[in-house]
Amino acid sequence: MTIRYPNGKPYSPKPSEPKTTQQRKNKNLSFSNRGKTLEDEIDEANDYYLKKNLAIIHKKPVPVQIVKVEYPSRSAAVIREAYFRTPSTTDFNGIWNGYYIDFDAKETASKSSFPLKNIHEHQMTHMQQVTEQNGVAFIIVRFSSLERYFLLPYDILQKAWLAMKHGERKSIPFSTFEEEAFEIQAGYYPRIDYLPVVQQLITTKRHGCANKEMKE
Repeated sequence: MTIRYPNGKPYSPKPSEPKTTQQRKNKNLSFSNRGKTLEDEIDEANDYYLKKNLAIIHKKPVPVQIVKVEYPSRSAAVIREAYFRTPSTTDFNGIWNGYYIDFDAKETASKSSFPLKNIHEHQMTHMQQVTEQNGVAFIIVRFSSLERYFLLPYDILQKAWLAMKHGERKSIPFSTFEEEAFEIQAGYYPRIDYLPVVQQLITTKRHGCANKEMKE
């Protein structure tokens, strides 16, 4: 089956990178996480939140236009070619505690930085629009070789993005995540309970706004 982007270019998933001995070792040490991607882990957390009536957050469906279908038999249809109708924005959105939550999930095998090539212009535009409407926008990044998770607020991402646009580095150093992002401690179930960290983000923003008003 062939799936194409809105501009007509064929979509081809990136081949998975071969795992190093250390990566395989880390994976074996985390039995509960075996074979799961970051999106799988977030889906698991969202399912947990929904069952506990804590939040309603879902993965966004990607609109696809089917253009070629074959019918090898009357009871079966095979899609041979399709197009993404529009570029995707972010992966997840929903409502939690009265807040609109909108975020993307990204993984990197790098131990030293997060490549900004993993983010697209239309995603930045979307998160900016969410922020302007008082929504909570961010990305969750998994450093797979380190098995560490971070919630990176949109404003920190935007700062790095604008710096890249002005010719500066094309990645966010791992040190920035440790200093300015919010780490999500991995647990058992759900493995990444990210909503308490979202609360930390909101609380920090509130205090920042309060301090700004006091100074003014």
